[in-house]
Amino acid sequence: MSANDAIVQFRNVNKSFGTQQVLKNVSCDIVRGKTTVIIGPSGTGKSVFIKHLVGLLRPDSGSILVDGVDVTKLPEREMDEIRKKFGMLFQDGALFDSMTVFDNVAFPLRQHTDLSEEEIADKVAGKLAQVGLPHAHHKLPSELSGGMRKRVGLARAIALEPEIVLFDEPNSGLDPVMSDAIDKLILRMQQELGLTFIVISHDLPGTFQIADYIGMLFKSELIAFGPADEIRNSDNPILKQFFDRSAEGPIQVV
Repeated sequence: MSANDAIVQFRNVNKSFGTQQVLKNVSCDIVRGKTTVIIGPSGTGKSVFIKHLVGLLRPDSGSILVDGVDVTKLPEREMDEIRKKFGMLFQDGALFDSMTVFDNVAFPLRQHTDLSEEEIADKVAGKLAQVGLPHAHHKLPSELSGGMRKRVGLARAIALEPEIVLFDEPNSGLDPVMSDAIDKLILRMQQELGLTFIVISHDLPGTFQIADYIGMLFKSELIAFGPADEIRNSDNPILKQFFDRSAEGPIQVV
């Protein structure tokens, strides 16, 4: 893979909180226009990994390049510009409870663009149609199912047409049927939009359905990273135990 294929590059990234090292010498290339899923046991640094991408955390050492720019060295104003490349879907959708679906999706457009209300209405309608909610404009989040809230969150995440969309546990709290529906939506959206998707997940069926690339964090280290089929068929005992959902193996159950 050439450097031009990588939209994000982690190079020897280390991060500790006090005496606890959460990321240790993490290096990988996130391929442009593909879906990369980061997996691993709880507490292995997956959320810390994603927070470094948008500058919510800064590494103790190492570099993180987004489109060739080392974001670890940027002042906050320039980091704000880099953040415009990202959309984010949080675990619970993180919708504003007092706002309608329309206003939730319109929020980033009103905050970060000079579009007229008519132009915003057109964009919101288009995004809601893309996620399969063309008639939900006037509903409040409390009137939505968990799966619908995730869809609204995705519509908001893509409202500003970012280059990279980050998903933090998109299947969290969903039943298997709705989880599959969300996975299929993510797959379809990536294919239609051609964006770079980076997904943090525990859900193995979903991971195998949507991932072009898989990375696994274990004990602070990125122990494996590569094409999904290659990782899925690896002989690495840690990967095999994780994929087999077994309590027996190098991953200790405590």
